[in-house]
Amino acid sequence: MNKIEEFVDSVYHNFEGNKKEIIELKAEMKSHLLEAVHELRGEGKSEEVAIEIAIERFGGEQEIRTVLGQLFRAQKTFAKWVLYLAITILVLSSTVFGSMWAIGEQKSHENAVIASQIFDILENKKVITEDISKEIENLVQSTNQIIKVQIYNIQDVKHDAENYTSIFEYVDNAVPNYELEKAAWAPGWIFDIYPFGNGNSEWYISMEIRHMDILMIVVFLIGVAVYAVLFTIWATINAYHQKRLTIGWILIFALLNVVGYWIYKFSREKAI
Repeated sequence: MNKIEEFVDSVYHNFEGNKKEIIELKAEMKSHLLEAVHELRGEGKSEEVAIEIAIERFGGEQEIRTVLGQLFRAQKTFAKWVLYLAITILVLSSTVFGSMWAIGEQKSHENAVIASQIFDILENKKVITEDISKEIENLVQSTNQIIKVQIYNIQDVKHDAENYTSIFEYVDNAVPNYELEKAAWAPGWIFDIYPFGNGNSEWYISMEIRHMDILMIVVFLIGVAVYAVLFTIWATINAYHQKRLTIGWILIFALLNVVGYWIYKFSREKAI
């Protein structure tokens, strides 16, 4: 049966891949050939003829090498596309994060401008009249960011100085002098209190606005997590084909990402 051994060895000669996997594939091929030879011997064929027929039925060395070459190339192509997908997801999530952050900064500036305009309307005013209320409402309705506005007269704090140590404590417990609330389409976890006030004014404004801080962080973290998993898969496939895959390297790829792969490459070049 030395001819079968030689045939199997010739098929896998110079094939790059995981050593353990190649040994298993060679053993499986040898087992199929021996089984075919055994059946042919049972039909009355000589051992030499049976071996030749079994090899011919199996497909021949060149055909098998072609199929195996395509298989290994498909694995490498798959690994390459896994890496491309990982980088694409990282770039997209970073771009979305940056865009949402820029929009958030722009909206914060717009909200600050509206608050300043409300302060201008309330300047030197002791009470909020119906006309003032309409002016404030028009300003708030001009943006879809502001969900709720509450305005407090700071002068009221002086009347209760013994009960409150700061304007913030007063606001937490007092009834606002003016309040406007709009219907919100988004869930409450993307709302935040955006306070405006200064010591020279008679008024304190509290705004509840839409913000995307939590959402953009979630998007970015999901993108990074998916990228890290795909990169680890790509690095693991490479290490597998280079016959150096261990649990330790998988952990290094997962925890250190690109740095971990550079460490792997450096150690491989050093070993070579």
